[in-house]
Amino acid sequence: MTDESLMISISKGDKRAFDEIYSRYSGPLLGYFVSKLWRDREKAEDFVHDIFAKIIRKPELFDPSRKFKTWFYSVANNMCKNEYKKQEVRKNTSTGLDDHYALTDVNSNVMEEVQDFQFREEFEKSLSALDDKHKEVFRLRHVDGLSIKEIAEVTEKSEGTVKSRLFYATKYLAESLKEFNPVLNR
Repeated sequence: MTDESLMISISKGDKRAFDEIYSRYSGPLLGYFVSKLWRDREKAEDFVHDIFAKIIRKPELFDPSRKFKTWFYSVANNMCKNEYKKQEVRKNTSTGLDDHYALTDVNSNVMEEVQDFQFREEFEKSLSALDDKHKEVFRLRHVDGLSIKEIAEVTEKSEGTVKSRLFYATKYLAESLKEFNPVLNR
């Protein structure tokens, strides 16, 4: 069933439909909230709970003529905006890897692990150097898998603005991470 069909079923009280929506979106949504809420996993888990509680309490808020994924991420995005206003600390967000991040794949080559770790570390550092508007569209596109049109709806910006921000973010990241490009380092 499509997400939209599941939401119609949820509005009719179908628990299995809710379970399916939860199964499809709880993981990606947790990652979205963690990245948007200062890497605070506990707060992110609370937000995941809250958004699904909203679906249970008021499934009629979803307009079946809209695409569910776009609507859902718009609601999530608005929840984050409200939290930023509440905390008034948006500029102090952190997007770095956990300082205690450990590689756990004992079967892989140690040198590759070190290089992968260094890349991830530099990638997160470069990503956090972007301003929030560029970082947001990059994450929505490449982490959460939203289309340009969906990102435009979620951020309430034109598709052209989204494309421009995505282009800038990608160009900046490519330039700042060029030392990891095997084509340039032959």
